[in-house]
Amino acid sequence: MNIINFTPISALTGGLLIGFSVFLFFILNGRMTGISGIASNFLISKNNRIDNLLFLIGLILGPLIYSYFTHQKIEITITNSLFFLIGGGVLVGFGTRISGGCTSGHGISGVGRFSLRSIIATITFMIVGILTVLINNIL
Repeated sequence: MNIINFTPISALTGGLLIGFSVFLFFILNGRMTGISGIASNFLISKNNRIDNLLFLIGLILGPLIYSYFTHQKIEITITNSLFFLIGGGVLVGFGTRISGGCTSGHGISGVGRFSLRSIIATITFMIVGILTVLINNIL
């Protein structure tokens, strides 16, 4: 077992910040937080366009601000072709439409309000993710 990546304090802090931001977003906007829904609404709907844009900008600026103050590099390595990245993005988009939301919407907002649909979706996401890692490690 690799315990090098065991970071309970930062994980708890991150979880509390995410939970508080979802709560705050709901209180201030009256809407649930889900990245695919916010991105979709920004691209398609004219309602709440500025709010959605600011949320998306925050997703980009958050790690950059963190990196600036902690002096930690954000290293991203793309190891696959652009074709596969675009194809994967399209499949994820279809999947979020079919399932009525993404992992952030179901896993954070939906489970927090005890939505049975979101609980089932989140369990499904977790099982498929675990199986994917296991199969990838076997092959």
